[in-house]
Amino acid sequence: MSETAPTGAPPGAMGGPLIQPVGNQPRAVALAVFLVGIALSLFQLYGAGIEPLGLFYQRTIHLSFILVLAFLIFPVTGAERPRGPLGWAVDAVFIAAGAASGGYIAWNLDAIINRAGFWSHTDIWMGIIATVTVLEGCRRAVGLGMTVIGLVAILYALAGSRGELPWLGDWMPGIMEHRGNSLERLVGQLYLGQEGIFGLPLGVAATYVFIFVLFGAFLEVTGAGKFFIDLAYAATGKRPGGPAKAAVLASAGMGSISGSAIANVVTTGAFTIPLMKRLGYRPAQAGGIEAAASTGGQITPPLMGAGAFLISEYTRIPYIDIVVLSIFPAVLYLGTVYLFVHIVAMKRGMEGVPQDELPRFARVMADGWQFVIPLFLLVWLLVNNLSPMRVGFWAILTVIGVAGLRACLDIFIFEPRAGKPASAERLREAVGNGLRMILKALALGARNAVAVSMACAVAGIIVGVVGLTGLGLKFSSMMVAFSGGNMLLALILVLIASLILGMGLPVTAAYIVLIVLVGPALTEEFGVPLLIAHLVVFWYSQDSNVTPPIALAGFAGAAIAGAKPLDTSVQAWKFAKGLYLIPLFMVYNPEIIQGGPLPVVLWTGLTAILALVAFAAAIEGWLFTRMDWVSRVATVPATIGIFYPDIRFEIAGAAGLALILGWNWIVSRRAPPAAEPAREPARTS
Repeated sequence: MSETAPTGAPPGAMGGPLIQPVGNQPRAVALAVFLVGIALSLFQLYGAGIEPLGLFYQRTIHLSFILVLAFLIFPVTGAERPRGPLGWAVDAVFIAAGAASGGYIAWNLDAIINRAGFWSHTDIWMGIIATVTVLEGCRRAVGLGMTVIGLVAILYALAGSRGELPWLGDWMPGIMEHRGNSLERLVGQLYLGQEGIFGLPLGVAATYVFIFVLFGAFLEVTGAGKFFIDLAYAATGKRPGGPAKAAVLASAGMGSISGSAIANVVTTGAFTIPLMKRLGYRPAQAGGIEAAASTGGQITPPLMGAGAFLISEYTRIPYIDIVVLSIFPAVLYLGTVYLFVHIVAMKRGMEGVPQDELPRFARVMADGWQFVIPLFLLVWLLVNNLSPMRVGFWAILTVIGVAGLRACLDIFIFEPRAGKPASAERLREAVGNGLRMILKALALGARNAVAVSMACAVAGIIVGVVGLTGLGLKFSSMMVAFSGGNMLLALILVLIASLILGMGLPVTAAYIVLIVLVGPALTEEFGVPLLIAHLVVFWYSQDSNVTPPIALAGFAGAAIAGAKPLDTSVQAWKFAKGLYLIPLFMVYNPEIIQGGPLPVVLWTGLTAILALVAFAAAIEGWLFTRMDWVSRVATVPATIGIFYPDIRFEIAGAAGLALILGWNWIVSRRAPPAAEPAREPARTS
């Protein structure tokens, strides 16, 4: 990897036009998306840093902007086909309905509050229009799966003896029965109250999530992504399997910018996957490593996608506490992926990238030091208990400030030293680039927030129906009945449910739906602490990124690696095993999250590390050298012993794993480890 295109490029140096194209649509549409996106971002910045808005004003205006953007970006005819007169007529109706959906409540809020429970015909019709518009916007921006689940939830709420669809209730099994709801009551729940479309999920998306998505957009357009990738290469590139190890570290760094595993794959994978293939990793392995590492970005503090904010809102635990408690589990996960990468490299006798092809650490830091300041400021403000929205606001201003500072240093100090004197023309160019960078980031942040906001709006419909019908308690009862009171079986059921939901829902939506359904059972019936229950569900909601047959991050990695999607997904599933084991460890060893006496916490952390190391070695059949089959089989009961909540079993399991790993080290000392014959590295362009 060469050192061309330094990471510390002046503001606005990111390539591409200022107004990003929208599929094959006319430039006028792209201009409209650009302007609406800027307006939405400025509205959010005003509410975050200048004058906080009331709950309904913030959420309703946010949704109106998001719906307009969704119907502009995703035409009814599809992304690659022109709208045509009929398509424009349909989309114009939806754009107007989207603007009115939130605007009606914001404009008539006092009157709506005064007639609470005695809704007018206009209220009901606007609620119906808004619900249909939200479902259609979600279908276009997120996918059909989420929309179908929202529609089924509405039909379920209307079924029953006193509902609008009593005949549908006759088809439901006894445990799912309820009395049903009138259309007026359902609309009041979903549109005119705080527990439906404008409920907690959209509230989080319209406040914390958006401001940090916007923060990520500012980092992206200023080149922070390349800085993190270069930093990871400089640290690990010359080690065995260096590009793969850099993928793990770079994805963790990108997790502080992007809330999407797929976005992490396409961002870091464009650099790491070709280098992994050149080094000797099979294409499916390279894509799978990147997918598993990028999934780790969503559980890596401080942002954790939208998860940390949602968990904080649901549990009423301060955001900074959740971030701090999530550090060690995230390190365990990324460490497990890193270990898998190292073992594969040692098995195949791989070497690192030559030093002359790697960026120098000092040069990377010299070019990109300005990107570290906003992250340190963000953490410092959070530690000082500033509101996350206000923290995001100041972090964005800091990014703009340090980018401007860097441009000034380049113009007046560094460039004159290189023989290019400062000039008024160069200063005007820098100012123009800075303004372009700000506008581009404002528009990009709004576009990046469309999918998550639409998913949260429909998730609000589902949550509203669950509260209206009591479905959550019924689902929890079924879970207890099916598991027979066995916690391990209950957790397996949660994992299966999360995988099924993840096939059609994004991670954030899957977490919201699942925690509403199974959260009460985990906490009340099985005694799992509240925060651990939420973390377990949040972690398991990530598995659809890496678990076949639908592994979206794996598919993205396969596309870049030129490998078969299913093969790549299987590799991602293998490398991401920590995603399944670490939540189990949280449940059976809550000290890892809740804390306790120092010796207990240290013992718990040590046994967790030992179990994950042994598990990775047993799967690959290699640690210091090749593992015999007896050692690999013996690892299973020893690992189970560590997980079992009894100190005697934990000690026995830890001792067993230590003996197995120690024996492997002794064998490696007796005879040099013979690496497996490496296949011919794939050619890369």
